[in-house]
Amino acid sequence: MSDSASAPKMPQHARMSQFDVVDNCLQIGGLPLPELARNIGRTPFYAYDSKVMDAQVTALRTALPPEIHLHYAMKANPMPEVVRHLASITDGLDVASAGELRVALQTGVNPACISFAGPGKSAQDLTAAVTSGVIINMESVGEMQRIAALADSTGTRPKVAIRVNPDFELKSAGMKMGSGPKPFGVDAEQVPAMLEEMASLPLEFMGFHIFSGSQNLREQAIIEAQTKTFELAFRLSQSAPCPVRWLNIGGGLGIPYFPGEQRLDLNPIASNLAELVEAAKVQLPGVEIVMELGRYLTAEAGIYVCEIVDKKVSRGETFLVTNGGLHHHLAVSGNFGQVIRKNYPVCLGNRVEGDTPEEVNVVGPLCTPLDILGHRVTLPAAAPGDLIVIFQSGAYGLTASPLDFLSHPHPAEVLL
Repeated sequence: MSDSASAPKMPQHARMSQFDVVDNCLQIGGLPLPELARNIGRTPFYAYDSKVMDAQVTALRTALPPEIHLHYAMKANPMPEVVRHLASITDGLDVASAGELRVALQTGVNPACISFAGPGKSAQDLTAAVTSGVIINMESVGEMQRIAALADSTGTRPKVAIRVNPDFELKSAGMKMGSGPKPFGVDAEQVPAMLEEMASLPLEFMGFHIFSGSQNLREQAIIEAQTKTFELAFRLSQSAPCPVRWLNIGGGLGIPYFPGEQRLDLNPIASNLAELVEAAKVQLPGVEIVMELGRYLTAEAGIYVCEIVDKKVSRGETFLVTNGGLHHHLAVSGNFGQVIRKNYPVCLGNRVEGDTPEEVNVVGPLCTPLDILGHRVTLPAAAPGDLIVIFQSGAYGLTASPLDFLSHPHPAEVLL
């Protein structure tokens, strides 16, 4: 018996519903995938569908209280065209470097609607933030003192908020960003002393950024974390040198990547937020409440497309070797936060269904066994020239990958 025959079958994904299939070809942006590939002129490439992003924003606007301002966290996908599009349908942007700030400002967004986060802001980062007038999420007392020195030297009064490392976590989060020792933010118990020191500095205090975790698919965990976030903000506001005008509650909303995962139900989250907003009207009158989302707005809108260049059988297992890999899409290889590697949803884009399915391993061209795009996935019988599509690829794809590993060409990107 071969290894593949004796091995347990890998669970398969449900078909992705955000893109149409016409004449057995995946459609994105109204184009059949082979036509899009011809228009781009090369593979691999990333393609992002603006209408899928629009639908995500519309769903949030419909469900959430109108007082919630939606901001796009650019780190998820900083492609300038994507940022411009999301800037036009959200209420602001969050950046994490001077480079991202340049892209954000080029959209024409009011600098007061841009926040700048990051635990290791350089002198160049802080200078750009101070001179542009964005809200700086301060991550330490030392950073506050550096900003104050810049304010003195430039004659400005920078807008600042304190990023708080809360004393609670977002349970079941894909990445825990709060609770315990963290490089992010100021421990909640240290914030009152920092606020006291800030009162004598030339800084315009705006409020707090409290973010405890990301990529969560459990509504009750999100509800609990958001409730604790507001409670913490109410408590810390009592030490503030002036009324809190801005509260960034982070994001944390996850999207399904792996077999068995279900989409979030926004309704219970929205219902709880409506109660929290009403409480904030009493505790923090006039405060602007920001929900900052990255992955949730872009991930499902993107696909990564590569081309099969070889097909081979090794000791009973079939390998589809492509011209794409972890150097373009580190996350799909399982090396961007996964403890146990799981498959992203994958299909054959130019022939979505077929009469002769095969169990195959989809791999890239790199000289490492880590270069896996799909392990024991079932696809229609494929051949060189066919197009492999990796779904859920609109966030933490291209710019979160080691693009120059082995010096292969970089993939193209297109927004449709």
